[in-house]
Amino acid sequence: MARILIVEDEESMRRILSVLLQDDGYEVVEADCLAAARALLQAGDFDLVMTDQRLTDGEGICLLEQCQDSESPVPVIMLTAYATVDLAVEVMRRGAFDFISKPFVPETVLTGVRRACGHGKLLRENERLKREVQQVEYGSGDLLGKSDAMNEVRGLIKRAAPTDATVLITGETGTGKELVARLIHANSRRAREPFIAVNCAAMPESLLESQLFGHERGAFTGADRARKGLFEAAHGGTLFLDEAGEMPASLQAKLLRVLVDGEVFRIGSTTPVKVDVRILAATHRDLHARMKEDRFREDLYYRLAVVPIHIPPLRERPEDLADLAAHFGELVASALGVPRRDISPGTIEALRGYAFPGNARELRNIIERAYILARGETILPGDLPLDLPFSRETLPEGGEPDIFPDTLPEDMDLRTFLEQTEARLLARALEENGGRQAAAARQLGISRSDMAYKVRRHGLRDLVS
Repeated sequence: MARILIVEDEESMRRILSVLLQDDGYEVVEADCLAAARALLQAGDFDLVMTDQRLTDGEGICLLEQCQDSESPVPVIMLTAYATVDLAVEVMRRGAFDFISKPFVPETVLTGVRRACGHGKLLRENERLKREVQQVEYGSGDLLGKSDAMNEVRGLIKRAAPTDATVLITGETGTGKELVARLIHANSRRAREPFIAVNCAAMPESLLESQLFGHERGAFTGADRARKGLFEAAHGGTLFLDEAGEMPASLQAKLLRVLVDGEVFRIGSTTPVKVDVRILAATHRDLHARMKEDRFREDLYYRLAVVPIHIPPLRERPEDLADLAAHFGELVASALGVPRRDISPGTIEALRGYAFPGNARELRNIIERAYILARGETILPGDLPLDLPFSRETLPEGGEPDIFPDTLPEDMDLRTFLEQTEARLLARALEENGGRQAAAARQLGISRSDMAYKVRRHGLRDLVS
């Protein structure tokens, strides 16, 4: 049953509307002034608001903003005995679902209410689906990890989000730069407006320029019609420029113009188009180094990096591994349709010895593969991908590994033990032979090609001279 708030200062009119809607099966709550309506909207959920335009303590149009700023936007139908074209245009422009003049025909009101409630249901369903999609693509929709580094990132997001400042997000591939951008947008005043992402490294210069700035008909071969660019499509919202460090010099100049003037020029046009867009940019490149090489404009860098946010790589925050692995395990279990599995402490320790060049994105991939390979209810070190290279930190400490230990660890796996033993012996041979792979290979009785492969496999390249 839909719940409707009627805001009307004339008691007789309020009662007529209330009875009409109740007879049609709706739950009705009444308010006789703007202040009472605001309090009711603050305290409860409604599927529709019907309000008179002229109230004793203000104008009904003032409720529009409150209804649109709620977590789930509430449709509003405006009622007025002083209908004018200008008022109708203004009311609809500011987001009202419908505009009904007094005196009204009951069937007209009921038709409008049914349409508005149906529209509100669709909006709520859309919001629910978007949240579910975000849950699948971005996990919890929040940054995981209890490390000081991630707490600092969360603090920067919280402070930057409510502003319109440009933000430059830096970090290695797979650290979650787009997630940070989406969180900034979701917590900004632009949250209900578009969030559009474009990868500046994924397309050639000519295509990227057309995508960003749009083009007029006939601007180039194949431009059979005019097209808006992403800056115009993101008007009122946020444009996320992923891998902005790869942007060609000519487009860097155009981007700088947008940041300075708030205008874009479509390809083939000399007429500027005003845009209101917040720019968030991300890169895995060292932009300071690229500026020294004259590959990135210094003035553009300072325009983009009003608020710089750096996401540290996973290898620098091993204390976050357990939380991330458990979280990805839940997502993977749901996606694969299998029961959630525990991850043994030994498995976490094995993962802590890996450098994770692909960061959190690679960790999720590893957990997914482990779920597929696992033979029991708990993911053990041996369930990790066979080609996962372990670093020396995962090897037994002190002396040679005990090939025949008196007591085996509860979560020990033979494959993992053999991997660790082999890595330890390789490291020892390299150290004893001054990092010379050929000499180490001879000592171990293996070929040079096998030695080179195993060095790469176990992450021992820094021991090679």
